[in-house]
Amino acid sequence: MTTPHGTVESPVFMPCGTQATVKALTPHELEAEGVEMVLCNTYHLYLRPGHRVIEELGGLHRFMAWPRPLLTDSGGYQVYSMASLRRISEEGVTFRSHLDGSRHFVSPELAIDIQRALGADIVMPLDECPPSPSTNGYLQSSLELTLRWAERSRAAHPGGEPALFGILQGGTDKRLREKGAEALQKIGFDGYALGGLSVGESKEEMYDTIAHAAPLLPADRPRYLMGVGTPEDLVEGVARGVDMFDCVMPTRHGRTGSLFTSQGRINIKAAQHAKDGRPPDPACDCYTCRHFSRAYLRHLFVADEILGLRLNTLHNIHFYLTLMQQIRHAIEDGTFAGFRVAFLERAALAGRDETAA
Repeated sequence: MTTPHGTVESPVFMPCGTQATVKALTPHELEAEGVEMVLCNTYHLYLRPGHRVIEELGGLHRFMAWPRPLLTDSGGYQVYSMASLRRISEEGVTFRSHLDGSRHFVSPELAIDIQRALGADIVMPLDECPPSPSTNGYLQSSLELTLRWAERSRAAHPGGEPALFGILQGGTDKRLREKGAEALQKIGFDGYALGGLSVGESKEEMYDTIAHAAPLLPADRPRYLMGVGTPEDLVEGVARGVDMFDCVMPTRHGRTGSLFTSQGRINIKAAQHAKDGRPPDPACDCYTCRHFSRAYLRHLFVADEILGLRLNTLHNIHFYLTLMQQIRHAIEDGTFAGFRVAFLERAALAGRDETAA
C-alpha cells in the first residue's frame, strides 16, 4: 500500500496515537521499532488543540514529528462511546465535549474537512457504530444512515489524496453486511474498513462476522478491521482476509503492567517477579528484554516510575510488530496455515496457565 509518506507492508498493525502521540513513546522510538503507520483520533484533535491550529503549524506529520504514514479515524467510535453526551440526526452528530461541556456539531462533510486539514494519508468517513446487542431494526436504520453519510463523504472528497476508506457496519447481521458492502462498492472507496465489532458481541460472533464480511470487499483494496487487537485477533483476522489493524491494547496494557510474551501475558506487578532476574520474554530481542529483568520492571512499577511504563510499552509494541512480521513471512513462505495453528495452540496453553495461576 503506497501513501504520500511511504509504502506500508501488509498485513500491518497501527499503534494508536490518539492525541498525536503513542503514549509513553517518542516518534524516534516508534521508527526504530519499525512502526509503519500510526492512527490518530480526529475527535480528540478537533477538540484540542484544534485542527486549524495543527494545519497552521504545517499539518499533523510536522506537529508530531512523524515522517511515516498516518491514518485518522472520523471520531465515530468516540461518539458511540459517549452516548449520554451526543445526539445523532440525518445532518450529523451534535455532542458535548468531554473536556469542558461545550456544544459541537460535526457533519460528514466537516469530518472530512477536519481530517484534510490535519493532513493524514488515509481518512475515514463519519459513521454510526451501533452497540451490541441491537435490534435488527436499529441495525438497519443505522446502516442506512452510515451509507448516506458515506455518499456525502465521498462527494466532499471525490478523489485524490488523501485516500478515503469506506466503513462497513451492520453488526453481526450477515444480510446487512452484504447490503452495506454492495452499497459501499457502488460509491467507490480507496479501501474498506470493518466497523462495529468488538463492541459487546462474543469472540465467536466477531470471527464469524469477519469471515463473512471480509470476502465481500474488494481483494485489490486494503481491508481494515477497526479497533480489534489481541494477538489472537490479529492472526485470526489475517486468516479471514484482513490487511490492517489498530488497537490501544499493547500501549494500554503496557501502562498497566501487562506484558505480551511468547509464552502468554505476564502481570509484571505480581509479587512472584520481585526477585526474578529473567527478562520479560527470553525469546524477545527488544530493548527492554535485552537490558532489564522482571524484578527491575516490577520495582519501577511499584515505585511509580515513568520509565517502567515506557519500557513495558516499548516491549508490547515490539511484540506486536514482530508478530505481524512473522505473519507476513509465513504468508510469503506459504506456511501461514501451520503458523496459525501453532500460534493459537501456544496462546490457548498460555491462557490455561494464566487461569491456573
